[in-house]
Amino acid sequence: MSTGFGIVGLGLIAEFHARAIAAAEGARLAACMSRDPGKAARFAQTHGGRAYSSVDALVRDPDVAVVCVCTPSGVHLESALAAIEAGRHVVVEKPLEITLERCDQMIEAATRRGVQLAGVFPSRFHDVARVTRQAVDAGRLGRLALANAYVKWYRSQEYYDGGGWKGTQRYDGGGALMNQSIHAIDLLQWLAGPVESVHALTATLAHERIEVEDTAVAVLRFANGALGSIEGATSVFPGFYKRIELLGAEGSIALEEEDIVVWRFADEHPDDDRVRRRFGQATHTGGGASDPAAIGFHGHQRQFEDLLRVLNGSQAKPLVDGEEARKSVAIILSIYESARNGREVRVG
Repeated sequence: MSTGFGIVGLGLIAEFHARAIAAAEGARLAACMSRDPGKAARFAQTHGGRAYSSVDALVRDPDVAVVCVCTPSGVHLESALAAIEAGRHVVVEKPLEITLERCDQMIEAATRRGVQLAGVFPSRFHDVARVTRQAVDAGRLGRLALANAYVKWYRSQEYYDGGGWKGTQRYDGGGALMNQSIHAIDLLQWLAGPVESVHALTATLAHERIEVEDTAVAVLRFANGALGSIEGATSVFPGFYKRIELLGAEGSIALEEEDIVVWRFADEHPDDDRVRRRFGQATHTGGGASDPAAIGFHGHQRQFEDLLRVLNGSQAKPLVDGEEARKSVAIILSIYESARNGREVRVG
């Protein structure tokens, strides 16, 4: 029998959740919720399930086992807690929340209630991320020296003016880092290891009437001794694929979205040419570089299937559980603190 999902909040990202649920084996959309009853009805007509205009009503639906929280970032907690207290498993769009205190409330509630909590980071589920993680775990890079993430994206002034909550501190929690670059930051720390400290600068250079940064740079010190950097922006026309670099004494890997652009090792393996060929032109979308709608849903689909494996007992916990989803938020908040006080800040 398929597992029923409900979606709370029906903005742009909810469309990707609905498509991913439809494609995921063993999942179906059972319900959706918007405070605008007409919007909920239209969404349900397009994607299926029952339409609700309140979170409490949706989480009481006995057909809903998993709730996807797709509301503005700064109000993830309220919807997640309602679902958790109703005994539903929860999948929260990035970021998990915009403060560590609110992240921890969510994590603690899910643990206490005995339900699963997952944060949405679909980049971890791309094949290119998995093959890179395997190479890192196998020690093919040797001693890691540098680890970098670059998210040089573009968002128009109209993007911020038309979104209502976008660009606000209360609901967005930050700008180019918390909203856009967080996927790359999560991937960087998952591949390179925990970030120990940051030293950063942020600015608003290309947009008006926003409360958050559209440009940020940070230097990083990792727990394993490696150094690194993050550049995140929505101020760069026309916008470029996000790039991750892992550079070590015995090998180097560079990714651009789902493409491998560098795969070089001192000790080459027989299948290295196959990896380079397979991932030489693997990206089939705009990656969100200049258009937030120009992404695929296959990462979300794999993330939902990951959770379903936990629910059917074949896997112990989600790849990106609440504690994992918290890590990128901790890094970003430390960057913001460093930018405010001009000092190196220890993460978390």
